[in-house]
Amino acid sequence: MQWQSNIIETLSWSDTIINREAKQKVALKIAEKVQDGDVIGVGSGSTSFLALTAIAERIKAEGLNIKAIATSIELSMACSKLGVPLTTLFENRPDWLFDGADEVDPSHNLIKGRGGAMFKEKLMMASSLKNYIIIDETKLVDKLCTKFPIPIEVFPQALLHVEEQLTALGACSILLRPAKGKDGPVITENGNLIVDAKFDDVPGDMEVKIKSITGVIESGLFMGFDVEVLMA
Repeated sequence: MQWQSNIIETLSWSDTIINREAKQKVALKIAEKVQDGDVIGVGSGSTSFLALTAIAERIKAEGLNIKAIATSIELSMACSKLGVPLTTLFENRPDWLFDGADEVDPSHNLIKGRGGAMFKEKLMMASSLKNYIIIDETKLVDKLCTKFPIPIEVFPQALLHVEEQLTALGACSILLRPAKGKDGPVITENGNLIVDAKFDDVPGDMEVKIKSITGVIESGLFMGFDVEVLMA
């Protein structure tokens, strides 16, 4: 029995999609990579949403049998709306993943997490056999933390301890991320807080140092992953 509801059917992207034409082109490139039987990791963000839409069109036109594992609630709902079958990491491992990034340095190290889903995104990337990162030229930087701070998911009661430890690591700014659609801070899908930490320098061991702080669930630093960057 199906729910009698219009919420999923009327679902749309929650914000204006910047540089939509270029993102649409690279979304089509992602859709072309789909093969029958694939299990695909679906990242967060507007470009991932456009790619998912293009994949759904191929499923309908060609009768492809694929499954998706989404990294966020909004992309899970988008899969339901578009008719893309969902699975979980309990059942399947992704053959490949597509996702976006906030910054990419020359070594393809990344900052991600402006959407607040970095824990699931990193878990998916670590599980996937192949990773595609979709960006436009504005996301390219000479060094990380140039344009965006590092998002860090924090267990709520550890907030002040984490702040102290991040300061000791050299953070020059640490801000609790406020919500836009509710009063108070952003609450992640895991029930935690997000702080955005700015560093003047991000050495190669920074991801490990941040993750070693008691109370840090995950950081938006993605360093040393084998990724293929696709430019919009």
